[in-house]
Amino acid sequence: MLEILNWIAALLALGTSIGLLLSRDWRWSLAILAAQYLGVFWLVYSNWPISMAAVKLVTGWMVCAALGTTLYGSTEGPVSETAWPEGRLFRLLATGLIAVSTFALAQKTASWLNVSLAVAWGGLLLMGLGLLHLGVTAQPLRVILGLLTLLAGFEIMYASVESSTLVAALLAVINLCLALTGAYLLNAHATETPG
Repeated sequence: MLEILNWIAALLALGTSIGLLLSRDWRWSLAILAAQYLGVFWLVYSNWPISMAAVKLVTGWMVCAALGTTLYGSTEGPVSETAWPEGRLFRLLATGLIAVSTFALAQKTASWLNVSLAVAWGGLLLMGLGLLHLGVTAQPLRVILGLLTLLAGFEIMYASVESSTLVAALLAVINLCLALTGAYLLNAHATETPG
């Protein structure tokens, strides 16, 4: 039963990562990120006690709240990318390539780290799709979402190696600092752009 729930959490991570890549509205993006942290919570819970895994969930939702509070008064609509890989088809094809390659890599990684295949695939998938997100955007919110996705994947993989409370607290502080940096960059970007 636990393995089925791990696969559901890994598929939730895949779905939310695709949603973050395709969504252009900041409200939907933050809601999808909050749902992504549910999957991260469950995948971390397979290796850590529930109290430490809950730190990931609460920290993720605090990150979403901080970014949402910053963007609440903004009147920006959905923004289109000006770079070449802006099409949704390109992003879906790149996501498919990353999903297949991380699944192949997860089979070896699961045996190395002695974790289930779903946990290894979920962590590698989030890291790969976070890097893809960083590679196709230059907007401050999108960059922060890509960094948070990359860090979430790293946290899943690292939870299988280390179960220190201090490490969990340090990773939570890094997430919160990323959210504060993102809030600062979003405010700076809003004051620079005319209109």
